[in-house]
Amino acid sequence: MQFLFKDIKLGKWSIPLPAFLWFALAALAACLEMSRGLADINNFLIYKNVFWHSIHQQNLYLAYPQDHADMNHYGPFFSLIIAPFALMPTLLGCFIWCLINAWVLFYAIGHLPISERNKHIILLIGMIEMMTATHSVQFNTMLTGWILLSFVFTERKQEVLATLFIVAGFYVKIYGIVGVAFFFFSDNKLRFFLSFIGWSILFFCLPMFLSSPSFVIQSYQDWAHSLVEKNATNIIIETVGMQDISLMGMVRRIFQIGHLPNYWFTAPAAILYFLPFLRKDQFGYLNFRLSYLALALIGVVIFSSSAESPTYIIAVIGLAIWYVIQQQPRSFFPILLLIISFLLTILSPTDLVPRNIRELIVHYSLKALPCSIIWVVIVYQLLRNNFRNTIS
Repeated sequence: MQFLFKDIKLGKWSIPLPAFLWFALAALAACLEMSRGLADINNFLIYKNVFWHSIHQQNLYLAYPQDHADMNHYGPFFSLIIAPFALMPTLLGCFIWCLINAWVLFYAIGHLPISERNKHIILLIGMIEMMTATHSVQFNTMLTGWILLSFVFTERKQEVLATLFIVAGFYVKIYGIVGVAFFFFSDNKLRFFLSFIGWSILFFCLPMFLSSPSFVIQSYQDWAHSLVEKNATNIIIETVGMQDISLMGMVRRIFQIGHLPNYWFTAPAAILYFLPFLRKDQFGYLNFRLSYLALALIGVVIFSSSAESPTYIIAVIGLAIWYVIQQQPRSFFPILLLIISFLLTILSPTDLVPRNIRELIVHYSLKALPCSIIWVVIVYQLLRNNFRNTIS
């Protein structure tokens, strides 16, 4: 497997193979989707119209069947993020959007406080899932990068930048709020808190420059209503599909429990999220903090009824981080969990898996199973392990 870590020559430049594959697969996925017509880049059409609907002060959360299928579920702040791409010709904007998403996550992985080899392993583990997200031209790849950057800048004691990415992620997609947990690892908690409040006020107001204060305030109310309605739709097991690929969805579908409330899972999970913070003696060890980063990345997906296959780029990067920081030489158990993750989570949406097996995995939300197991393992390690002598 050493050939996977070699450099390849492109003229005067030498590029690590994982980096080359990362961008090649992102570009390939974007081109394949665009080649099939506008219907296959429907998400980008939704995103693009978030900007134009903001400009024209049209409701951001209604259906516009004449323009695209489905509806927008991102916050008003997203109109600013998508603006440069919305102003481009559609295909060009879509292609650059996909590559920028891939670059943001690549950049963030490259700045994690781990060895270069481990960064390359994370790229290799995550690139197929990144390609899956790119096929859907979704924002999840960029969001994953933002969560990583909020951790990176907290590590660097740059709380202003850390909270910028936390707030930006939250105002686009609620998942970004998981970065708030890094507050406990900050050496300057007051600056972290004040920066968070400052960015929250600024980013709330910024979309008003595209439209108006009244429109933006109403849009935030509409966004809240759309998320509530979407969650209610996701958890109906009679509409089994590519939504609710979560721990709760898996239980609902396997046991046919119906409207099993999310809080039966999210309430215990919230307690388990908090308990590691009682081990303040472990805060000083990098692998404890990296383990919590992995826990946050995986948990925000498996405990969300809105999770779908392209969302799992967030969780897969989390499990990849968990894998690379396991004690060397790695025991059979983390290797086994990685193999199961490849089979059920990473490869399951691809044509490498027979169609009848893919349909079975979707029907029972089994894509969530390996990540759920690893999440429990991380909780156990955070509560029991001594991270004193671990190396990343």
